Amino acid sequence: MLKPFERKKYNWLVGAGEEYKWQDTDLKPIFPDNVNILNGEELLQFINTDVSQYIIFTDLKAFPIGSHILKIDKYEEFIKSDCELILLSVDSSYTSIYCKDPKLLSELYVNMESLKVDKLSYITDENDFRSTVIVR
Repeated sequence: MLKPFERKKYNWLVGAGEEYKWQDTDLKPIFPDNVNILNGEELLQFINTDVSQYIIFTDLKAFPIGSHILKIDKYEEFIKSDCELILLSVDSSYTSIYCKDPKLLSELYVNMESLKVDKLSYITDENDFRSTVIVR
């Protein structure tokens, strides 16, 4: 889903979530309980696509390496922050991506089209139902 985004160039703030992977004939959490910030390499290790994964809900925020990482709850905070991308997924099927870079946003959109995603659309002020940019 984030293929066009250079995930290794970022530190990732891991918010609330319920994410599992199939391991040793059982479901195990993707992220350890005590982890809330991952560098890009660590994130890629945890979200290894070689195993089946089940995302109930997730909240990931990407900050350029060396930038200030802070908790972001509202869209206005996202705009003012160093955060470049927010990935929110709810109920295993509703995913929202907020991205500051218009060119990259277009590339993400094209990638999602290639994955044949249902009901793909841009989030705008007119159609954004969220009052926050977090999942609970």
